[in-house]
Amino acid sequence: MIRRKIWLEKIQQLWEERSIIWLSGVRRMGKTWLGKQLENAEYFNCDLPSVCRQMADPESFLTRFSKSSTLVLDEIHRLEDPCLLLKIAADHFPELRILATGSSTLQATNKFRDALTDRKRSLHLCPVLWQECRNDFGIQDFHRRLLHGGFPELLLKDQPSPDFFEDWMDGFYARDVQELFGIRNRTGFLKLLRLVCLRNGGQLNITDLSKESQLSRPTVLSHLDALEVAHVLRRIPPYHGDSQKEILRQPRLYTFDTGMIAHISGWETIRESDAGLLWENLILDELCRLFPLRKIHYWRDKSQREVDFIIEHSEQRVDALEAKLTPDAFEAKSLKVFREMYPHGENRVVCPYVKEPYLLHKGNLEVLVCGVEHLSMYPI
Repeated sequence: MIRRKIWLEKIQQLWEERSIIWLSGVRRMGKTWLGKQLENAEYFNCDLPSVCRQMADPESFLTRFSKSSTLVLDEIHRLEDPCLLLKIAADHFPELRILATGSSTLQATNKFRDALTDRKRSLHLCPVLWQECRNDFGIQDFHRRLLHGGFPELLLKDQPSPDFFEDWMDGFYARDVQELFGIRNRTGFLKLLRLVCLRNGGQLNITDLSKESQLSRPTVLSHLDALEVAHVLRRIPPYHGDSQKEILRQPRLYTFDTGMIAHISGWETIRESDAGLLWENLILDELCRLFPLRKIHYWRDKSQREVDFIIEHSEQRVDALEAKLTPDAFEAKSLKVFREMYPHGENRVVCPYVKEPYLLHKGNLEVLVCGVEHLSMYPI
């Protein structure tokens, strides 16, 4: 079993802060796999009625374990009252370390009316990161990672599987969307999901999505909210100040997995023009691992100049990242315009294959060329 060391280390770090960790992510992304890799952990699958019966009395269930035990409660939202169990564990059994997993966030279901504020830490399991792909999975082929996507089981296969993605969408609708969100229009919802995949990296246009999906604007907005809560969609807002020349409102949409995008788009190979955009998805996964989503933006002005990602640290400091397949593809024009408006912060050009970071100078502009694995080594 391949150990996903980045995530195992993150879980241990979070347990230093709180005894309960909520591990969320889309189905079949490897949450169960990850939980079973924890040393000396007792694993419970809450999909099983026998397990649910054991946990019907949380106090009796938790009393069974010795101090400093580690419990993995997989698919915990299947319990009748999962929030009660976790509250009792946090308040009365703080020596227990619990990893609770589910396909969606706590707020995805009415069973979690109490969001366990200050009793837990949350961790979103992304698709297999590019640095994981190379270091843990032994896969160096960048285009393979883009085409296969980041589901661990699919990434390890010789060929991408169209049936896998179709089965995933059926399961996602039946077990997440219909059960947790109560959405009944399967055809309309899945059509919207496909449209979102086809618009990966583009700016959100509700009118366009409503027209093509044949759903009302309020329904489109509601469905987008559900997709975002379920980790299938990310809306990245524009960064702006007071200038009327900047884009102020339209977020950019990113779908969660490059393999899903390739499948919906009907690609059998990845062209370089498509690889550049999908590379943004992999960088975004890494940024979401390092920063709260609220800190991540993009920048664009009305002259179509843009910077791929902006990390907002404060009003005085914002860092800029450009996603490029090679350092030679970087042009500094947009970044120079951005830095004239917002001079304080670091600049990065992030490429798939950079062994050692190095500085690049474009006039007065200093840029660090690096890979995604260097983002945590060189603070941004």
